[in-house]
Amino acid sequence: MKKLFSLLAILIIGLSARSQKDSLPAPPYLRFPTVPPLKLLAIDSVTYFTKDNLKKNRPVLIMIFNPGCEHCQHETKAITENIDKFKKIQIVMTTPEPFGKMKDFYKEYKLKDFPNITMGRDEHFTLPSFYYIHNLPFLALYDKKQKLISVHEGSFPIEKILKEFNK
Repeated sequence: MKKLFSLLAILIIGLSARSQKDSLPAPPYLRFPTVPPLKLLAIDSVTYFTKDNLKKNRPVLIMIFNPGCEHCQHETKAITENIDKFKKIQIVMTTPEPFGKMKDFYKEYKLKDFPNITMGRDEHFTLPSFYYIHNLPFLALYDKKQKLISVHEGSFPIEKILKEFNK
C-alpha cells in the first residue's frame, strides 16, 4: 500500500510540475524587436560605436563572436569572401572578449579593408544577455527600418543569410 501511495504521490507531483508555465519572460530581443542600444568600444580603443552610428535605411547584421571560436572564424571568412554580396548591409561585429584578442582578430581577417564592417567590444556584456545567447557565432538580422528579421546561433550559411535579408 505504501508503494502504491508513493507512486501516486510522485505521479501527481510530476504532473503538477509539468503543468507549470515557464516562469522566464521572453528574451528582450523578442519583446523589443529593434536594433538594441549598442555601446561598443571601437577598434581605435577611444571612441564608442552606438546605435546612432548606424547608417539610416540600410539593413544591419549584428554578429557576436569569440575570436578563438573556429565557427566564428569560418563565418567571418565566409562573409569577407562574399563581401560583394553584403555591400548594402551594415555588419556590426562585436565580442565581450578582451580588447587585445578582438584587435588581433580584426587584423588577422583584414577587416579594415571592408568599409561596411564595424567592430567593437561589448565591454558590459549587454548583447549576450539581450539575446540569451547559447552558441557562437550569433547573428541578428535587421531590415532597413531596424526591425528584427531573424536570429541564428551557430554557423549559418551565407546563402541563407542573404535569403533572410531578401524576404
